[in-house]
Amino acid sequence: MAININNLQNSTQVKADKTDQAVQRQQSVVQQNATSQASQKQDSVSITPQAQQFTKLQEKAANSSGIDQEKVDKIKQAIADGKYKINVEMLAKRIMQFEGDLFERK
Repeated sequence: MAININNLQNSTQVKADKTDQAVQRQQSVVQQNATSQASQKQDSVSITPQAQQFTKLQEKAANSSGIDQEKVDKIKQAIADGKYKINVEMLAKRIMQFEGDLFERK
């Protein structure tokens, strides 16, 4: 039985050429799909009004010292005028609550 080596090489070359063509077609299809998807879709971000308000409040809190200077000034003036009244029952209650919280945490 004789094998024709020349035809074997030619058929292998034809198969390789067909495979290369198929790969090139697939690559061009993939590139076209990627291009069309990129042109069709654009990323976008939208921030809700609640998030915008929250951001503004965070900035305001960060810029604030945390002290109500107007209230401090009123108390100072009341003390200076002798009009500041201390609720001793409330003060005692809060001291006891503070000490209770302090000792329970240990």
